[in-house]
Amino acid sequence: MDMISLIGFGSVVTAGLTIAIGAIGPALGEGRAVAQGLASLAQQPDESNNITRTLFVGLAMIESTGIYAFVVSMILLFANPFWDYAISHAGG
Repeated sequence: MDMISLIGFGSVVTAGLTIAIGAIGPALGEGRAVAQGLASLAQQPDESNNITRTLFVGLAMIESTGIYAFVVSMILLFANPFWDYAISHAGG
């Protein structure tokens, strides 16, 4: 297996693992946050505005970790800095 194939294989495997782990973590975190938010709303309905506002801010922060994982995987697949190095050394 030459260097270019090895870098391509490693990039695809790493991008897949990044998306897998980067999707499981936020999904579990969002599920737990929503469950706790609903429990809080059931206990204190008068504070629904504060609870929902805080819940949405927390959900946005949790979701940003999934988006960062997606961005890292896209960089690995389409803008990998090792491609230029491998191509320049493969030709000469």
